[in-house]
Amino acid sequence: MISLSINIFSILVITEFVLGNFANGFIVLVNCMDWFKRQMSCADRILTALAVSRIGLLWLILLNWCASLLNPALFSSKVKTIVYIFWALSSHFSLWLATSLSILYLLKIANFSSPFFLHLKWKAERVVLMILLGSCIFLACHVAVICTDDNIQMNEYEGNTTWETNLRAIVKVPTMTAYTLANFIPFTISMSAFLILIFSLWKHLKKMQLGGKTSEDASTKVHVRAMQTVLSFLLLFVIHVVAQIISIWTPKTIQNGSFLMLCQVLGLLYPFSHSFILIWGNKKLQQAFLSFLWQLRCW
Repeated sequence: MISLSINIFSILVITEFVLGNFANGFIVLVNCMDWFKRQMSCADRILTALAVSRIGLLWLILLNWCASLLNPALFSSKVKTIVYIFWALSSHFSLWLATSLSILYLLKIANFSSPFFLHLKWKAERVVLMILLGSCIFLACHVAVICTDDNIQMNEYEGNTTWETNLRAIVKVPTMTAYTLANFIPFTISMSAFLILIFSLWKHLKKMQLGGKTSEDASTKVHVRAMQTVLSFLLLFVIHVVAQIISIWTPKTIQNGSFLMLCQVLGLLYPFSHSFILIWGNKKLQQAFLSFLWQLRCW
C-alpha cells in the first residue's frame, strides 16, 4: 500500500514538474523572442523573471523529493542548508514577483482621482522596482535565520548535549516564524490589490449605469481579467503555503509519509498551474500558445 502511494505521488510530482517547466519555459521563450523585435514591457519583464524563478523552484522541489525517497542519508546537513537557501531565493522571488505583478495590474487598470494614486500610477514601474528591492530585506533575514539554524544543528550534532538540543528547539520557532511572515506579508499586499480592484470595478460599473452605457466595455473586461489572475494566484498560493506550513510544523512523532508526500504534491500546484493561468490571462502569450497547439495538431 505504501509502495503504491509512493508511485502515485511520484507520477503526480513528475507530471507537475514537466508541465510546470513547459509552461514557464514557454513564457520565457515567447517574451525573449518578442524582446528581440521590440522593447519588453514592465509586465513582460516581471513575467519572464517570475517564470525563471519558478523553474528553479520546481527543480529544487524535485531534488528534495528524489533525495527524500532514494537516499535521505546523502542529504547531509550542509547540503540541506544549501538547498534550503536556494529554495528560499527562488521561493522569495517567485512570490514577490507575482505580488509585484498584482500591484502593476492595480496601478495600470484601476481608476481613482486621488492625486496620490495618480502619482503612483505615473510611477508604476518605479513603485514595482522599489517593492522588489524592499523585499530583499525579508530575504536577507530569512537566509540569516536558515544559516543560524544550520549552525545550531552542527553544534548539536558535534556536542549532543541537552542545552544544545533545547537551543535547537528554540531556534526552530523563529525559523518557522520567518517563513510564515515571508509569505504572509506579500499575500496581504496581493489581497489588498485584489480588493481595491473590486472597488475600482464597482465604481466603474456604477458610473457606466449612471451614464446609461453598457457594462461590457473594454475597461470592464480588463478589470475582470486582472481580478481573475490575481484571485487565482491567491487561491493557489494559499494551498501552497498551507501545505508547506503543515508539513513543517507537524511534529516528527506524528508525521505520516503519505501525508507529507500529499503536502508536497499540493505545494507543487502553485508554481505549476498558476503559470498556465498567466498564459491564459496574457493576450500575447495566449495567442502564441494557441498557435503552438495548432501547429502541434498539424504535425
